[in-house]
Amino acid sequence: MKAQEVMGNVDEHGQLSLDAPLVVDKHSRVRIIVLFLEDTEEDDEPKESVLESLNKSLMEAKAGKTKPVSQLWDDIDAE
Repeated sequence: MKAQEVMGNVDEHGQLSLDAPLVVDKHSRVRIIVLFLEDTEEDDEPKESVLESLNKSLMEAKAGKTKPVSQLWDDIDAE
């Protein structure tokens, strides 16, 4: 048995439509296994806010405003 991976969509009637055709040499019967992508929730924080925070952190790191890893571990409650 050979395998090919392609993405596609399933409509509300259960009809499968592939994003690209399968590469085949001859007419063949196939076995289909459908993997549904998990619904992912968008982050509540806008992209611009995340980028601004990353830039601020980078500037702080460049200025030497960092904490040793050992100090970071002290702030974590071990259970």
